[in-house]
Amino acid sequence: MNLFSGALEFLTTASSWSGEDGIPARVGEHLLYTLVAVLIASAIAVPIGFAIGHIGRGRALAVGAAGAARALPTLGILLLIGLGVGIGITAPMISFVILAIPSILAGAYSGFEAVDRATIDSARAVGMSEWQIVTKVELPLGLPLLIGGIRAASLQVVATATLASVVGAGGLGTYIFRGLRSNNYALMLAGSLLVVIIAIVLEIVFSLLQRVVVPAGVRAQRPPDTRERSIRSRPVTATPLQEGTQ
Repeated sequence: MNLFSGALEFLTTASSWSGEDGIPARVGEHLLYTLVAVLIASAIAVPIGFAIGHIGRGRALAVGAAGAARALPTLGILLLIGLGVGIGITAPMISFVILAIPSILAGAYSGFEAVDRATIDSARAVGMSEWQIVTKVELPLGLPLLIGGIRAASLQVVATATLASVVGAGGLGTYIFRGLRSNNYALMLAGSLLVVIIAIVLEIVFSLLQRVVVPAGVRAQRPPDTRERSIRSRPVTATPLQEGTQ
């Protein structure tokens, strides 16, 4: 109980909300790292995913590459790159981009692959160019799955961005690793709670966004079943076999 009260005391103390080491500054760094990493990963993965989904080739290679990237240990990559480039945000950012690419890539090509081929054939039949098919048919219909991939990538980066403090890049990991070094577990819990809150907020935002981007025609519900149900003239008191013998 003292652990939670200590974390709550840190989160509610006025001094914790001011200065370069204050909660707003650390949260801002954490969100900035997440945003930049996801944007860079999207710029790399989305065009590749769209191309794979549109032409229907290279999926096996993309799946293999994405699986291999997911298997890489983020902390190991961060430390390895950090040995080469030194302390700063460069090493964490490269690590976060590598972490985010697989989910965004999967969402991009899955979104295009999920579009009914008959819809695409119909678009070609009415004279649409390939670019028009991509932008006016495949992209709107595949956008929810793409948003889902970006959503997964963002949550992964938010959780992993705490490692940025290992190489002195700040973020909410500063509280966690500072508490670890000084055996201040209340500070560690406070930093962890802030990360969890950010993850929950992002989850809600992306969930709403995923619903909003669904085209109106897809959101339309199917008409209710108006078929008349058969009405028996009398209650069934016996099995069909027994009724037939009566």
